[in-house]
Order: sequence, then structure tokens, then C-alpha cells
Amino acid sequence: METIVNIIPTNPISSMAAGDMLQLIAFAVFIGIGLAFLGEKTQGIYSLFEQANEILMLLVNFIMKTAPYGAFALIASAIGGAGLDAVGSMGAYMITVILGLILHAGLTYSLIIWLLGRANPIQFYKGFLPAMSVAFSTASSSATLPVSMKTAQENLGVSKNISSFVQPLGATINMDGTAVMQATAAVFISQVYAIPLEFSDIIVIIITATLASIGTAGVPGVGLIMLAMVLNQVGLPVEGIALIIGIDRILDMLRTAMNITGDATCAYIISENDKRKKAI
Repeated sequence: METIVNIIPTNPISSMAAGDMLQLIAFAVFIGIGLAFLGEKTQGIYSLFEQANEILMLLVNFIMKTAPYGAFALIASAIGGAGLDAVGSMGAYMITVILGLILHAGLTYSLIIWLLGRANPIQFYKGFLPAMSVAFSTASSSATLPVSMKTAQENLGVSKNISSFVQPLGATINMDGTAVMQATAAVFISQVYAIPLEFSDIIVIIITATLASIGTAGVPGVGLIMLAMVLNQVGLPVEGIALIIGIDRILDMLRTAMNITGDATCAYIISENDKRKKAI
């Protein structure tokens, strides 16, 4: 409970200096609400944040281009120290994430589509498959957005107005697949380093992974950067990310397909409910 209360910052500047990301996210939410209420009065600072984000994302892309070389060295060092058991552990981690994504799509999304959208989930996935394929190949929700919207409108019958609002919004804040990966990765790293997690730590991981996924940009590889925030909140070593960075690309492709499917699911349900209301 104390951890949840501490999410509200008493001094945002101190939180920035200490790297307390949960408090920073809470502060950012409050700033976002203020910007939304003030509208055009805050256009200057809004543009400043947007431009700062563009600069940081450019730097991140530069770093990610060199990351494979560093990842190879770190993985080689980890395998050299831990032996072939490390390879088996990474394989188990990869399988766990994939199973989590499949269960999330097969149960959560399918039930929502069936109960709220009153549609056959299999037909839904079949119609949305072209967009999922593009998401898998690009590993970017933002890059896939035009195809995702077109597929939802033409193959699923989602109205253009709803699709134009819900899916771009979802590409920004709805990252279910990323949250699944970050929570699984945190538990995996805790086991590798033999650091036990208390029940309260698990709750913090769930909350932080959810918030981190909301703040994750829709570009390849950024989920790993946000994972550092999750690890910091429960005292896990950030260098543990090196253990999974080498196999993250395939997982990034899968979770991106999951992310845009969640966006399309929400848009489809809203569109179908809107159609039913108009028919009454």
C-alpha cells in the first residue's frame, strides 16, 4: 500500500533526479490533464514536449542500431559464465511470452469479440490478418497504423469515424503485448539473478508494466527501454535486459501484432454497438 501511495510525487524534480519512474508517470498524467484543459493556451509547451520526444526517439534509434553488437558481447559473456543452461532459460522465457500472447488473444480478445461485439472471433482474426502480418514484419504499431485502419474499415466493417479515433489512440496507449512481455521479463530476470519477489513486488510489476506500456512509443525495440523502468521499481538489475535483448526482435514482432489487434478489437466493438443503437 505504501508503494501505491508513493506513486504521487511530493517533489517532481527530486523524482527526476532519483529516476523514480512511477512518480514521473503520475506527474506526466497530471501535466497531460492540464494541457488538455488549457488547450491552445499551452501550445508552446506542447510543441516543446513533442519536439523533445522526436529528438529522444532519434537518439534511441541511433542507439538501437548499435545494440545488436553490444547484445552479442553481453550474451556471449552471460553464456560463458552460466553455461548452456542460460540458453535453455532464455528459450523458456521466449516460450512463456509467446504462450502469454496467445492466451491473451485466444481468451481475452476472443471473449470480448464474442460477448460484446457479438461476432465470431475466428472471422474477426481472418479479416484482420493482413494488418497483423504487416505489424509482424515491421514491429511498429505506428508504421502499421494506415494498414490497420484500412483493414478494420474494409474487412471488419468498422466505421471510418470510429476507426480514425480509436485506432490511432490505441497505437499510442494500448500496448497489451508489451505489458505481457515486460511483466514476464521482470520475473525471468529475478529468477536468473536469484532475487526473490514478494507479493507486493508482483503487484508493483503489474502496475508499472501497465503504465510503462501506456507510455511506450509505437516503434521497434522501445519496449526494452521501458522495461528498465519496471526493473528499477522492484530493485532488479537493469543489466539483466542484456539476457533477452538478443531474442527480443521476434517477440517484438509478435507483441506488435497483438497490440494492433487490441486496438482493432476496441474499434470493432464500439462500431458494432453504435450500429445497434442507430438501428433501434
